[in-house]
Amino acid sequence: MGKYWNTKIIVLPSSKTISKGPYKYLKHPNYLIVTLELLIIPLMFNAYITLICFFILNQLILAIRIPYEEKILAENTDYSFIHNEQPRFFPKLKK
Repeated sequence: MGKYWNTKIIVLPSSKTISKGPYKYLKHPNYLIVTLELLIIPLMFNAYITLICFFILNQLILAIRIPYEEKILAENTDYSFIHNEQPRFFPKLKK
């Protein structure tokens, strides 16, 4: 989504699907970074209960949000065509 990133799902009619940078390797690089933050920061402070609770809650939210976001993008852009082969979270490195 590039410069249009927001917590709301907004698709502008003139927007193009980004396929450069981290989007070249996975569909949702920001969600991967947020998930890693929710794991690493509590570990730094030995906050294991916080780590478990935030990780589980974040995964529940993403399980709802990501399919909805992908549906909206597929309906309004060339998202399905551009990101057809890419995984959601774990990068698929080219050989």
